[in-house]
Amino acid sequence: MPDVADSALDICSRASLLTGGAIIASFSDGTAEADVANAVYEDIVVTALSDNRWRFATKQAELSVNVTAPVSRWDAAYDFPADLLMLNAVTINDNPIKYDVYGSQVYCNAVSADTVVADYVYRALEADWPSYFVMAVQFKVASILAVSTARDGQLASILEGQAERQMIKARRLDSQQQTTRKLNTSRFIAQRRS
Repeated sequence: MPDVADSALDICSRASLLTGGAIIASFSDGTAEADVANAVYEDIVVTALSDNRWRFATKQAELSVNVTAPVSRWDAAYDFPADLLMLNAVTINDNPIKYDVYGSQVYCNAVSADTVVADYVYRALEADWPSYFVMAVQFKVASILAVSTARDGQLASILEGQAERQMIKARRLDSQQQTTRKLNTSRFIAQRRS
């Protein structure tokens, strides 16, 4: 039976096998594959997760107001949740509001009585990733390993292409995990009738 566990080590080990390398026993096993995977894996994952509004890695949190108010333009500053990678939306009473990101804070026009909620992408654990995302990350890690350990530019190019195609497929599949948004056509119909 094939290995279906999804941990960082499993993903990197399968990526190594895709390049013709050996199984990675641990990130500190002393092999070139393990050293490279250990060095680049987390950056690859954070970049891939930040690249899209992944439904499997999106959550909401109520933001905490920061005691130091912004200097100008905005009324309040709110601290990011500790696990935030990419901010998608800020709402008050389920209504999207305008905001700006400054460092690890979001500035907006809100009063102390408002409940400010953020929709954001977080660092989901590998065990929670759908298979389509696992495959995309696996191919991306393999493309890096092909250059750095196998020293095969042609293989790296092929694997990078596979990673990009798999990421496109992953975005398409992941986007289907929410209610389809209806296009507001009333503006177009009114214009046509005038």
